[in-house]
Amino acid sequence: MPKRSRRPRDPENDADASTSEKLNAAAATPGVVAGNDLVLAQKTLEASQSQVVAAQRNVDAARQAVQSIAEIEAYLKVTAPFDGVVTERNVHPGALVGPGSGQSAALPMVRLVENDRLRLVVAVPESDIAGMTRGTEISFAVPAYPAETFSGKIARIAHTVDVKTRTMAVEVDVINKDGRLAAGTFCQVRWPVRRPGPSLLVPSGSVASTTQRTFVVRVRNGRTEWVDVKTGLSSGPLVEVFGDLDAGDEVASRGTDEMPAGTQVRATEVKPAPSS
Repeated sequence: MPKRSRRPRDPENDADASTSEKLNAAAATPGVVAGNDLVLAQKTLEASQSQVVAAQRNVDAARQAVQSIAEIEAYLKVTAPFDGVVTERNVHPGALVGPGSGQSAALPMVRLVENDRLRLVVAVPESDIAGMTRGTEISFAVPAYPAETFSGKIARIAHTVDVKTRTMAVEVDVINKDGRLAAGTFCQVRWPVRRPGPSLLVPSGSVASTTQRTFVVRVRNGRTEWVDVKTGLSSGPLVEVFGDLDAGDEVASRGTDEMPAGTQVRATEVKPAPSS
């Protein structure tokens, strides 16, 4: 059980108290003790008790001073909310640190980086944001390890496009337990592009462009038609196109404005060149 704290005993006060008690006991018999001696003993006891109270107050004040110093020491100890590595230190032992003004107010004492898990921010072009989902694994490379490939998973999507760059910020969480990757590293990301539906691919030479339009020449019932298209991604000799085209349509292998719409032609299948 915890022990109760006791006030320090004062031997002088105990002696005065004993003397006062004996004089009071003797004063019960008339004529044994003079009244003046009894008053003097009582005053001496009261003075001793006052000294004890003053001493106790001094002890309490000293304890409060010790507690105040301990609180100041705790305030001087800076503790980070997470484990990490100090990457920048702007003060040194012995420097005076306090609230400042101007540029010094924004300068941190130290900068701490948590390397166990990094955040890779990818600026995805507006044309490639379709089909993004959380949890998708993304591969990337860094200049420090050109022969290796690292990976992370999509954790957060901005869902808004930056009007200046026409890109959307996507954050990828990267586990870095071994600490090989460094914060602030430039990465080359291999971004998986997905379309909400199937895409049509035509030979890249089939797409013709003029100052007014981009089109392919479709052959239907032996006559040519110009079909306006928009191009997408390229895959080898093929290019992705969007327009009024359907799978199985016949298009000219070489698109040109020298072949006006309505020209009668005879379609011939072009076989791909054998791979070497």
